[in-house]
Amino acid sequence: MSERGRLITIEGLDGTGKSTLADALAAALAARGRPVRLLREPGGVQTAEAIRALVKDPALNVGARTEALLYAAARAQLVQEALEPTLATGRWVLLDRFVDSSLAYQGAGRGLGVEAVRALNLFATGGLTADRTLLLALDPASAQARADARGQAPDRLEQAGAGFFAQVAEAYLQLAAAEPGRFRVLDAGRGREQVLAQALAALSDLL
Repeated sequence: MSERGRLITIEGLDGTGKSTLADALAAALAARGRPVRLLREPGGVQTAEAIRALVKDPALNVGARTEALLYAAARAQLVQEALEPTLATGRWVLLDRFVDSSLAYQGAGRGLGVEAVRALNLFATGGLTADRTLLLALDPASAQARADARGQAPDRLEQAGAGFFAQVAEAYLQLAAAEPGRFRVLDAGRGREQVLAQALAALSDLL
């Protein structure tokens, strides 16, 4: 049987460059003989993509608990349909957001409690955890400025106020401090090549 693959997750506020890093890192790992499957959350498979459209729709009134449950439902489908089957073949997965997003955004930002949201997602994922989590750290104001520069209308979650994103950013740092073996904190304020270099260095022991 093939050795089980590795699950690498990328976390951080919107505007920190998660998608940019994911694309660059996937290409860099493939060039080093380690091709990966690139997925995003919420989404990645048809059912989860449908939930993504629902939970991000700014026209909808979605309560905090409902929001947490929707993200967990999308995650459960992704684990069942894509993550576990891919990892079982020995292939690596590079995932833009995972459980830590819910801990930071719904647990801390929405005030539901990190441990309550953790328990919900333990059920949703069947206990699947990342082998390494890359946290793109950037102050919320700079992240917001980058996100605004895209020129896209903000989705429902992106409409939350500055206080919300300050709580999320702080929660991410607390999560990283609590699990130094899994997390690596990257300086997202640097250039793209420098951020990629940080990410590769953060994965060197797994490679």
